[in-house]
Amino acid sequence: MPDASRVDDSLLLRPDLAPEDAVALATGSARASLCPDAREACRAAHSRMAKTISEERLVYGLTTGFGPLANRLVPGEDIVRLQQNLIHHLASGVGDPFEWKTARAIVLARLLSILQGVSGASEALIDLLVALLNSRFAPMIPTRGTVGASGDLTPLAHLALCLQARAPFLERSGATVPAAQVFDDLGCAPLSLRARDGLALVNGTSAMTGTALLNMDRATRLSDWSLILTAGLGEVMAAREEAWDPAFAKVRPHPGQSAATERLAQLTAGSMRRDRGRIADRRLAPGLRATEAGIAQDAYPLRCAPQVIGAALDTIAWHKDVTTRELQSATDNPIFPPGAAPALHGGNFMGSQIALASDALSVAVLTLAGLAERQVARVTDERLNGGLPAFLSGGEIGLNSGLMGAQVTATAILAEMRTRAVPASAQSIST
Repeated sequence: MPDASRVDDSLLLRPDLAPEDAVALATGSARASLCPDAREACRAAHSRMAKTISEERLVYGLTTGFGPLANRLVPGEDIVRLQQNLIHHLASGVGDPFEWKTARAIVLARLLSILQGVSGASEALIDLLVALLNSRFAPMIPTRGTVGASGDLTPLAHLALCLQARAPFLERSGATVPAAQVFDDLGCAPLSLRARDGLALVNGTSAMTGTALLNMDRATRLSDWSLILTAGLGEVMAAREEAWDPAFAKVRPHPGQSAATERLAQLTAGSMRRDRGRIADRRLAPGLRATEAGIAQDAYPLRCAPQVIGAALDTIAWHKDVTTRELQSATDNPIFPPGAAPALHGGNFMGSQIALASDALSVAVLTLAGLAERQVARVTDERLNGGLPAFLSGGEIGLNSGLMGAQVTATAILAEMRTRAVPASAQSIST
């Protein structure tokens, strides 16, 4: 059967775009074509928004100022100037720019929010965002300035500047490209803000969601590397098969632990080095000591690997669920949904969901790093590594230090990761 998510070898941009397809678009490994139904839904939302303007209704960011200035009325003839001035006051970010693929993920997240069909953005803006995704470029967006609780206003304002050809872009290499060159390459005109285009661009969680999308992909690959390296260490250390028996996952049925156990079994199938004996197969004998009986269990970095990696897998899965829902959501305010209400005012720009999930993912990655560091420490310690050379040195020990420096570096990186694992979601401050 043909893939319903593809048209002419392009991914179909729909409001429910799968996260794996979103990663492909952000990283430039796929092209996008806009789903006709999504286009029609956006046209309908734009018409509903235009109707509220013609009826001179009180709508935040259309007939009022922004933030604490929402109590100031703005006449209809100044709507476009209002949108432009919104970009002017928000484009105050500082710091290094987001990397190329993260900036593209931000573009995609903003586009998907608009494609939910309640933002009222113009068709010209939508087409320009699609064209940018299908190019080799990314907007240059500073990493510092957003507060998160009120959405990613500052970074998205810098996206708007790029779309207006008033700021440079990035190539995959990180090199900057003048806006004029980019628009020549795109073959389209820079954005001229219309009606609500400014607020539709900046209002929402697209920077944090785009970042979370790529972190989701990285964490998924990282977790499998953790399982692969753990299986390899089990081979090197002749670890006991008993500790990874599926019975443990059956009586403690966390999905992640079950998945980790199954994957480790796949990776070590047919192993001739693993210890297949079970401790309870041995019987007590007079004067027999535990060390002589060989009943010592493997250390935690091996014995508890399914539990530790499994817990991380469960957190990664939750983070993916939250990120997917956020990616497929309208993170905007106000919205112009189908129905009797001309507009609805609320707080979908609030970033709490994605922030809490991202903090949890940070701790899960730290957990995997902690396990890896302890595994490195064990396999390099001649007292604990089962007779292997000290620091796995291949030369004369003492004269050669082997992987001593690598083990120190692993510990140093783990220490730095711990300092960065303080929950960012708890730091949100009202402005």
